[in-house]
Amino acid sequence: MVLPSFAQDAPVVDFVPTTATPVQIDSASLIAIPVLIGSQGPQVHFVDDIVSETGVDLLGVVVAATELDDAHPGSFVEIPVSSGLTEGQSLRSILLFGVDEGSPGQLRNAAGALARRTRGHREVTVCLRALDDDEQLRAFVEGFVLGGFTLSAREQQPSPIASKLNLVCSEQGARVRGVLERSTVQARAAWQARRLATMPSNVKSPRWLAGEVESLVKGHSIKVTEFDQERLAKEGFGGILAVGAGSASPPVMLQLDYRPRGADARRKDEHIVLVGKGITFDTGGLSIMPAEAMANMKRDMTGAAVVASVMSALHQLKCGVRVTALLPLAENSLSGSASRPGDVITHYGGRTTEITNTDAEGRLVLADAMAYAAKKLKPTTLVDIATLTGGAKVALGTRMGALFATNPELAASLGVAARDAGEPLWELPLSSEYEPKLASKVADAVNSSGGPPAITAALFLQRFVRGVEWAHLDIASSGDAEDDRFEWTKGPTGFGVRTLLRWLEQGDSAVVQSDSEGKQ
Repeated sequence: MVLPSFAQDAPVVDFVPTTATPVQIDSASLIAIPVLIGSQGPQVHFVDDIVSETGVDLLGVVVAATELDDAHPGSFVEIPVSSGLTEGQSLRSILLFGVDEGSPGQLRNAAGALARRTRGHREVTVCLRALDDDEQLRAFVEGFVLGGFTLSAREQQPSPIASKLNLVCSEQGARVRGVLERSTVQARAAWQARRLATMPSNVKSPRWLAGEVESLVKGHSIKVTEFDQERLAKEGFGGILAVGAGSASPPVMLQLDYRPRGADARRKDEHIVLVGKGITFDTGGLSIMPAEAMANMKRDMTGAAVVASVMSALHQLKCGVRVTALLPLAENSLSGSASRPGDVITHYGGRTTEITNTDAEGRLVLADAMAYAAKKLKPTTLVDIATLTGGAKVALGTRMGALFATNPELAASLGVAARDAGEPLWELPLSSEYEPKLASKVADAVNSSGGPPAITAALFLQRFVRGVEWAHLDIASSGDAEDDRFEWTKGPTGFGVRTLLRWLEQGDSAVVQSDSEGKQ
């Protein structure tokens, strides 16, 4: 089979802080100016500088600003510049863009839309003075990089996003540069998760995905251990083997180990394990799902993509805690060897499951990995992430993920990280009232109970953590975007990368300050 070739490299955007006036930057072809909504109507920053140095009519700018639909993120008005320029200047237009009140979330949204609106411009100047605290800068970088996401096998590729952004800030010192560098690393990690989730499944077999993950973390102080089909069988990973039994592409599990060294090892008593669901395509197995529901199942490995992308960023971010990732990768397909409803399987560690629905496969592979983590790795905290249940989408819609946790402090810390990252989570209960629904007459549990699906799936998984502090992120609700909206583009979202990196960073806030001070 001849496979398609995809344009897939993450964009390299050079974010350059400067204190120059916007028009002093001769090489930019466009100046983007934020418009905030205020008590007196739209507020346009830098008006005096722009008017005096370009000859643009002041009244025209003010009138144009009133056209911005209450300055909502994603609203634009472009003003051509045809006079008042000195020889050698590249400036051709001024773009007013709405940022509402200029909060980090609103700036992230505006930047995502701005990335798409300015395609084809190599260099753009963006005026962010008075909107440039750490969180605002971070949000802007994330939004711009992610808003320009594309992955295409078309002969004619879309115009690239700007490769250089001059950010007019109130300062340009070590603090600002440090924030921009870290934010770029985190945004590119989220971009990589989208890339992996967007790749079609005729390319993305478990073996291909394992190779891509290994390439992604190469050179980032990550030790990679591979569990091939033979080893999975020898060590008793019955869930992963059962899900992959119907596919011509055998399953595999990757273990990725990151250990901070020297001064980076600041949280020596912690060991966090991240587990990501990696179903490279899901037909539903013999419990086959309808064609419409199957259409986007190439992204059913988003959890694994998220975790792998997080791991790829830890070394660059000087993460101070030991982190291990487990990625169970399999394809849930149909054949004469596929698992059947009524089959009983034995997971790693000895628990048994009666398969009542082969389309409830994600929890089977997660269960093996989580049981292995609890027994062999002995983490202080275990977090899994998965596009797991349609029930989460029914409950929460398409812009929010579901959170379950055994510890209120863990739930709170993940919730704060998710809010700040622009990937909101809503906590759902691990209610013991629904435990009887998991009962089986022939095994320790059934895999599909017919009860509230998101909750019973979480209860099923909880039995494999062996008392370890644990959180479960069900991102089936937010794994896909229906259209281009702010920093999300149509297709897989990579939801969770920014949240997990922020969460891991919560205990590392001191390193950001020390790094910045060291660069002065």
